[in-house]
Amino acid sequence: MILQALVSLYDDLLARGAITRPGWSKMKIGYALCIDAEGILLQVIPLVTQQKRNVKPYLVNQEQVVPCPVKRSSGIAANFLCDNSGYILGIDDKGKPERTRKCYEACKALHLQLLSGIKNETAQGIVNFFLKWEPLKCDENAALFSAKDDLLKGANLVFRVNGQFAHENSEIQNAWDAHYSEEQGPKIRCLVSGELDELALVHPALKGVNGAQSSGAALVSFNAPAFCSYQREQGANAPIGKKAAFAYTTALNHLLADRDNVQQIGDTTVVCWADGAEPQYQSLALSFLFGQKTESSLTDDELHAIVCRLADGKPCSDLHLDPKRSFYILGLAPNAARLSVRFFLRSTFGDLMKNVNAHHERMRIVGSRFSYVPLWALLRETANQNAKDKSPSPVLSGSVARAIFSGTRYPAALLEATMLRIRAEREITPGRAAILKAYYLKNPDDRCPKEVLTVSLNENSTNIPYTLGRLFAVYEAAQERANPGVNATIKDRYFNAAATTPAIIFPMLNNLYCHHIKKLEPGQRVYFEKQVGALTDVLGESFPTRFGLPEQGAFQLGYYHQKQKRFEKKEN
Repeated sequence: MILQALVSLYDDLLARGAITRPGWSKMKIGYALCIDAEGILLQVIPLVTQQKRNVKPYLVNQEQVVPCPVKRSSGIAANFLCDNSGYILGIDDKGKPERTRKCYEACKALHLQLLSGIKNETAQGIVNFFLKWEPLKCDENAALFSAKDDLLKGANLVFRVNGQFAHENSEIQNAWDAHYSEEQGPKIRCLVSGELDELALVHPALKGVNGAQSSGAALVSFNAPAFCSYQREQGANAPIGKKAAFAYTTALNHLLADRDNVQQIGDTTVVCWADGAEPQYQSLALSFLFGQKTESSLTDDELHAIVCRLADGKPCSDLHLDPKRSFYILGLAPNAARLSVRFFLRSTFGDLMKNVNAHHERMRIVGSRFSYVPLWALLRETANQNAKDKSPSPVLSGSVARAIFSGTRYPAALLEATMLRIRAEREITPGRAAILKAYYLKNPDDRCPKEVLTVSLNENSTNIPYTLGRLFAVYEAAQERANPGVNATIKDRYFNAAATTPAIIFPMLNNLYCHHIKKLEPGQRVYFEKQVGALTDVLGESFPTRFGLPEQGAFQLGYYHQKQKRFEKKEN
């Protein structure tokens, strides 16, 4: 299903003119080799463009549409019209002169084969270049001397004959198209398209997944006997046609190349798209799902109104959004030379907005600085921010994202990771309180009832764990008022124990509170006594012996809500 969706995306992008046709791809070019019709190298010029990042300008290699490269592993395979100095010039810094010579010979043979029959100036200039060029005498070429060190670093080179790029010549393009479409292998029934096509033994590389090899990784590959069956080799184990292999890799590389539309969740690189490849679906999804801000970003109120309309199944004509449009989200993680699929979701755009909007409603909590808590902020609450590696668990990241997008129950690992951070740091941040609230709203448990899962303090709740959490917050406030600037409060010493074994800890806290209250002014003393009295009336004379995870969640929410109550503005 993933490959079929990507092939369909390729067709949509091709119809919109946003992607290259079969046999061609966009590549970053470092230098142009300027030659004349006789094949003499006249000049080497850098191909760079200026871009801005954070207002500061910087130079990047130009991106041009050239014949698509072959996928290399350890063998020798030349590219047409665009390759590195080892293949085109026969020079590199790898210290293997014999292999470099073979690379150059392979490149020379390919160009002579395809260009010898074309009788135009550009083609014949390249033919003459390969017939006359001697790699061993490259140091004698004045044009190459100044740029030689940069060329050896592996930048891609292209030919420019008398001012025209060779890959832009129509006759040369036709020759490459004919060569690319030649059938060189057996025909098979493609698993993706269902059509008869030439078998793609090796699929083009995918670039742009964070953590994967910079030279590219594979989504479908077989390189060991353990992965093969019935004596088939490489791609024959999952027969996919050459056209489909090119289409899905080109479409995915197009998505990964647009860094503004690529999101990171832990080690997972996330891309999304809609049927028809219309960008407004992608833009809205990234704003609402990941909190990404763009120059044309909507305000929170506008975004909420649009999402609610789509969630109700109503179209948004102003932005040309159809809630019935199919929408896809793909999460990829690095795995050596391959890619792992963390999650893949296909849904209508309206259903996705409905699920994510419901998640954001569950995550609403007093004190949060986010109108909509983005996924990266949610997952950050589960990781130790003082550790060297601050990234959340990859498995947890994938399972949480999948639960939010599909509207299913949150994974238990989310609750466990959040509780672990609360115990370790004895700190309930707005994000962690929101996770507790959202978790038990989606995964109901009678021991953490809905009456405590509110946005702000529920003063009418009679839930014992919730009330004990509130009481702990009042005791802490009394201590801070009695001993301003105290180094360690009761939260630092007793919070975890109070949340798990209240019968042991709260009598001690009661005694401490009596000492603290004596230090306060009469007015302050009355203020705290009223609060403590109201809460102890709900609790009765005895405390529970032990709390499980749901009761601990209620305790922590009660503590958080009561503490946030102190920061509310007092109205006259």
